[in-house]
Amino acid sequence: MKTLVIFESVHSNTEEIARSIGSGIDGDVKVVQVGDVKPADLESLDLLIIGSPTQTGKPLSSIQNFIKNADESVIKGKKVAAFDTRLSTRVVKMLGYAAGKIGDNLKKRGGNLVAPPEAFFVKGLKGPLLDGEVERAAGWAKELAK
Repeated sequence: MKTLVIFESVHSNTEEIARSIGSGIDGDVKVVQVGDVKPADLESLDLLIIGSPTQTGKPLSSIQNFIKNADESVIKGKKVAAFDTRLSTRVVKMLGYAAGKIGDNLKKRGGNLVAPPEAFFVKGLKGPLLDGEVERAAGWAKELAK
C-alpha cells in the first residue's frame, strides 16, 4: 500500500505524531512536511493522511491551501484520514479543531474518510505531547491501514 502522510508543524509535536503514524503503517510510506511535497509523492496513492496543529480552531493555512489547491486526482476517490495536535481546554473546544476541518475539506474534495478525524494532545501551547500519544498515533495508523 502506498501511503503519504502530509503534515505541518510549529513546535515539532505534529511532526512527531506524523512520523509515528508513518512508522505504524507497513508498505511504501512517506512522511512529508506540506511545503516539501513533490508531484511524484502524490502519484498512485492508496492512502493520504493529513495533519496540522490546531490554531485558532483550524488547521494552519499551508494545510488548508494544500487541500484546496491539490489536483482533483490526488484526493477524489482516495482513502483519506485527518489528524491534529491540540490542547484539551474549553477554549479550544469552543473554537473547534483542525482535524475535523481537514476531514470535512478532504470529503468535499471527494476523499473517502477511512476513520473519524483523530486528535493527539499536547501539555501546553508548545508541548510536549502527553505521555502515550506517540504510541497511540502508531496504533491509530495500524487501524487505518487495515
